[in-house]
Amino acid sequence: MDRMLVMRSFVTVAQLGSFSGAARALSSSGSLVSRHVAELERQVGVRLVNRTARSVSLTEPGLRYAEFAARILKEIEAEDASIADLHDRAEGSLNIISPKWIGSLDLGDAIAAFSTAHPKIAVRFELGGMSDRTYDFLDSGFDIALHTRDLRDSSVHLKKIASLPFVLCASQEYLDRHGTPMHPNDLNDHDCLVHVNEPVWRLGHGSTSTLHKIRNVAYSSNSYIALQKAAVHGRGLALLPQRSVYDDLLSGTLQVVLHDNPVPERPLYAIYGPGQPVPRKVTVFLEFLSGWFKDNPIPSFAPASTGR
Repeated sequence: MDRMLVMRSFVTVAQLGSFSGAARALSSSGSLVSRHVAELERQVGVRLVNRTARSVSLTEPGLRYAEFAARILKEIEAEDASIADLHDRAEGSLNIISPKWIGSLDLGDAIAAFSTAHPKIAVRFELGGMSDRTYDFLDSGFDIALHTRDLRDSSVHLKKIASLPFVLCASQEYLDRHGTPMHPNDLNDHDCLVHVNEPVWRLGHGSTSTLHKIRNVAYSSNSYIALQKAAVHGRGLALLPQRSVYDDLLSGTLQVVLHDNPVPERPLYAIYGPGQPVPRKVTVFLEFLSGWFKDNPIPSFAPASTGR
């Protein structure tokens, strides 16, 4: 029988001096309260209550145990209330993990702004080392994981934060030497700079989009920043996050190619643990992050044609 349950029944009997009174206070029956006290006496190994036809009194061990049990129950209730209050307040620790590339760009700025706006939340933000299994972040001690791929996992909550634009681009130097691809099939004739996790590129939008397995991988990396540097140096075509390459596009260092087959935007999802209610610090973070991306859109630009 649950130790806390029988302790609560015993303390109530001790306070009211009556099994029937304790039963009413606990919305229970006198016989059940009596069984609880008998079970507690069995667990403790001594008689705690003197029972007569007219009264209930505590033995000497019963007086001591009643004081102890009342103190324990009060401490438990206070701690329960404290934890519940913390759950409802935007404070405490918040552990977040994301892919390296987005964490080094938009997300890094957004989370830094969040930490400044909410100094009572101690943020731990780690980049990389993410498992393919979406729920593993919980086992690793994280509250929230950020992903940039479509997710379908009923074991976690999911919230879309933003859409992230990507572009297919190359340096003008490369295009002058190798020509400008005019159709996705032309990719087979070009040097391609490929992220190791993306051997297949999707081009176009909606039902008209097509998948292209890259056959001529001239340079590969697990870092978009490394691929961007290779593209700037004229090594080949690269599919890159627009935020990262915006300045290079604006200056003309890189040129967007295949304008008629733009790269689809990618979702930025926040996933967090199951169960309700969601801790306040998590909901505050998700609201802040969504608002930050709305308030800080990637600037638009009008790419010049590179056709020959």
